[in-house]
Amino acid sequence: MTEPTPQTTPQTTAHPTDAELSADPELTHWRVLLGRLVARWRTSSFAQGADFLARVAAVADELDHHPDVDLRYRHVTVTTVSHDVGRLTRRDRRLAVAVSAVAEELGLVPEPHGLSVLEVGLDVMVPADVAPFWRAVLGYEPETEGGENDALVDPAGRHAGLWFQQMEQPRTQRNRFHLDLTVPHDVVEERLARALEAGGRLVTDEFAPAWWVLADAEGNEVCLCTWQGRGQDR
Repeated sequence: MTEPTPQTTPQTTAHPTDAELSADPELTHWRVLLGRLVARWRTSSFAQGADFLARVAAVADELDHHPDVDLRYRHVTVTTVSHDVGRLTRRDRRLAVAVSAVAEELGLVPEPHGLSVLEVGLDVMVPADVAPFWRAVLGYEPETEGGENDALVDPAGRHAGLWFQQMEQPRTQRNRFHLDLTVPHDVVEERLARALEAGGRLVTDEFAPAWWVLADAEGNEVCLCTWQGRGQDR
């Protein structure tokens, strides 16, 4: 997949679109994944990561907009979305630009191609019959208010989300659990090729570039997903 040529996009809409954010020349460290801006930087030590985290916290307080941060021994991942409106806004762009500036000041190396977000899909006939069980056993909460039969998420944000796909008739020939892996739009074709070389099978590319359905040698399925092809004004 060819990387889109960075260009300055007029900021005329109330909220930035996925396409605007992906082409923004000030957001080269960031990728749009499941309606969020996500970036990762390599660090030389845990202490350097902690220092970076402290500076990100100071910037977030200054902008009054706070991201989710995952501090690991060799990298730090930062995720931002405007939770009050449930989507990306100009606040997220401002924060992302400011965080990138801090990372550049510290000499951190961005690692956008290592980013991904995992979801689990369950194909069901009647979501309302099964969703309460999964909510209880996993300790999850609805992703959106009143959406307990659509998708459930870990309130601590640590585990993969679970969503329910409506079937028109019972399915006995295919597995009913599948994984949804959302990757950067400029990574998906490489990931697809690697999966096929590793013995995978392309089930369908009918919905590409929104998602490709792949299966392993025994038919277990995974969807490789991107923000593209889904309608950019979410």
